[in-house]
Amino acid sequence: MPSCRVPLPDLTRLTHEQRQVAEAVTSGPRGAVRGPVHVWLHSSELASRAQKLGEFLRWGTVLEPRISELVILVTARHYTCHYIWFNHVMLALKSGLSPESVERIKNRLTPRFERSDEAIAYAFAKEVLERHAVSDATLAKAREVFSDRGTVELGAIIGHYHSGAIALALADVNLPDGSKTCLPP
Repeated sequence: MPSCRVPLPDLTRLTHEQRQVAEAVTSGPRGAVRGPVHVWLHSSELASRAQKLGEFLRWGTVLEPRISELVILVTARHYTCHYIWFNHVMLALKSGLSPESVERIKNRLTPRFERSDEAIAYAFAKEVLERHAVSDATLAKAREVFSDRGTVELGAIIGHYHSGAIALALADVNLPDGSKTCLPP
C-alpha cells in the first residue's frame, strides 16, 4: 500500500522557482535542503520565506543559543517531532544546556534549572504550547530577562518550530542517520 504521506520533492527535478530556493538554502548556513524546508519546497514561495525566517531565528536573534535551543527542544518534545529533536539535541548541549535538563525534557519531566533564564524560557515555552497563552507573571519575567525584542523572538522561535513540526508530520522524513525515531512515545 503506498504511503499517504506527502512525498518529498525530488531535488534533481525541481521547477525553476524551487531550484532558486534550494540554491539559496544550500549557499546559506544550512548548507543543504532537508527537514521542513524540503517539505515546504512544494510551495516555493513558502519555502523561501520560511527558510529566511528560520535562518534569522537560528543565527540572528538576540537570544543566546542556549536559550533558543532550549525552547526548540521543548517545542520538538511537545510535538514528539523526532527530526527537530535529533537535529537540535547536540546543538543544545554544545550551547551549554545541561545533559540533565535535556534528559528531563526528553522524558517529559520538568528540569531543575540552575540558571534562572533557562527556567523562565522553559516556563514561557510550556505555557505557550500547553495553554496557548503566557501568564502575566511569566511574561513580565521574560521581558525583564530577555527584553521585549528577545521575548517576541522567543515566541517566534516556538511558532516557527511548531510550523516545522507540522510540515514534517505531513511527510515521511527519515532522520539524518536513516532511522525514524529518537524520542520515547
